[in-house]
Amino acid sequence: QVQLVESGGGLVQAGGSLRLSCVASGYGRTFSSVTVAWFRQAPGKERELVASIGWTGGHTYYTNPVEGRFTISRENARNTVYLEMYRLKPEDTAVYYCNADRTESLATINPIWAWGQGTQVTVIV
Repeated sequence: QVQLVESGGGLVQAGGSLRLSCVASGYGRTFSSVTVAWFRQAPGKERELVASIGWTGGHTYYTNPVEGRFTISRENARNTVYLEMYRLKPEDTAVYYCNADRTESLATINPIWAWGQGTQVTVIV
């Protein structure tokens, strides 16, 4: 059973930055064999994909609202994926989650692991 632990969220003023981390444990296969992604869920809204990164880290995908402001990266040796967020906006306020897929398609992620607790990001004006 894979466990996901997200961290790094917090309260930040608009224009600020945060760095999120997600560690996956209990995965029997090599972490580098899956595409990993960050999702977010704002109050009253459905969970949505934010960014994804391919097996080796050489390919990334960002949704329009975050492209140019967020950077996803991974450290396979530590089973960890990161999300660096810059120029944060109030509309970025959400609980952020990570997950994975075995697909090579970065724009469509069908999560294969149970969701973790997520980490809350709150951006204030």
